[in-house]
Amino acid sequence: MSDEVKVAVDAMASAFEEFKSVNDARLAEIESKGSADPVTEEKLAKIEADLDRFEGVNQKLQAAEAKSEQMSEALANIETMLKRPSAAETKASEIDLKVAAWDKWMRKGDDGLDEMEKKALTVGTAATAGNLAPEEYINEIIKIVEEISPVRQLARVQRTNAKEIEVPQKTANFAAAWTAEAGTRTETTGYTTALNTIPTHEHYALVDISMQLLEDSAFDMESEMNLEFAEQFAKAEGNAFIAGNGTNKPTGITNGSTVSTTAAAAAAAIATDDLINLMHDIKTEYTRNATFMFNRQTLGEIRKLKDTAGQYIFQTGFSGQAGVPNTILGQPYVEAPDVADIAASAKSVLFGDFRRGYMIVDRLALQVLRDPYSQAASGNVRYIARRRVGGEVVLAEAMRILAHPSS
Repeated sequence: MSDEVKVAVDAMASAFEEFKSVNDARLAEIESKGSADPVTEEKLAKIEADLDRFEGVNQKLQAAEAKSEQMSEALANIETMLKRPSAAETKASEIDLKVAAWDKWMRKGDDGLDEMEKKALTVGTAATAGNLAPEEYINEIIKIVEEISPVRQLARVQRTNAKEIEVPQKTANFAAAWTAEAGTRTETTGYTTALNTIPTHEHYALVDISMQLLEDSAFDMESEMNLEFAEQFAKAEGNAFIAGNGTNKPTGITNGSTVSTTAAAAAAAIATDDLINLMHDIKTEYTRNATFMFNRQTLGEIRKLKDTAGQYIFQTGFSGQAGVPNTILGQPYVEAPDVADIAASAKSVLFGDFRRGYMIVDRLALQVLRDPYSQAASGNVRYIARRRVGGEVVLAEAMRILAHPSS
């Protein structure tokens, strides 16, 4: 962990300790006087602002962990593919060197490689660096999209060259039966499967820029547009992955009744017991890789919650360990601005193993068409950007939603 991150994590831990002390004083004032001292409220607000400022570091740690897991899985798949007897005549030991070199180069660049590893990556044959450099590692636009969308960090991402994919699913199971030593055995029926079709949907952006602006601007406007396209597409798909209705867009996790809900006790408030119930309403296997997901306002409310022993359920990460993220009830969390605020009838908190529960399908990463002709009479150049992506719940029981009553 870098010194900068360590300092930030230590500072956040100190700020939260002060937050707990001031918030306890605020609660004591409310209990004894019926209301909190305005000075105490102001001090608490300042500390919360500091915690929000440090929260960016925590989200980067969480994103780095998710990205590291995805990279390890991708490298494992590449290694498995290359070690198949028909894949190449290269020895397995040589492939191990090349995979390790690629992994180290991705993390540390040229400075992290020794001479043998550099050679492994620069030999110009199809079985070396060319096969170990998938498109997504060098496409900067895709990197930007992946960093912005928290759902994309946690969900399973599948690439396809077709308009849709079909995912086999088990829809029902048989039950085992007991029998005597010489008892009659009959078929245990009930096991069924189905195909879940995930289509890819198109979203676009169209921008006209004057030729004079392109000529005279101090900035590279074309590069700026590419960045803007990526950010706006990320914003649109992030919202669709959470709340999309499936009509010409992905189907979101909170759409409809596919993912089961846990009822919150209050319409416009959140309690520790709500989160505990939410955690325990999914199977143990899913909690091992589960993550909370909510927006920043909800995080501010959760920071104030305590358990029955009077301990805050929010805990800052440990800087002594290699960048451990903050936790809530011992589970990591991510901020997702498209998750609803705490309110009547709202679905304010998501929890589960999103990698098993939700699948994103990428068909077209980003295509930008530069059209200098159709708008030439108006002195403009038209830029048309397109992206095709799909998303659907593939294993609903791996996730759970905290839903507030209507009143």
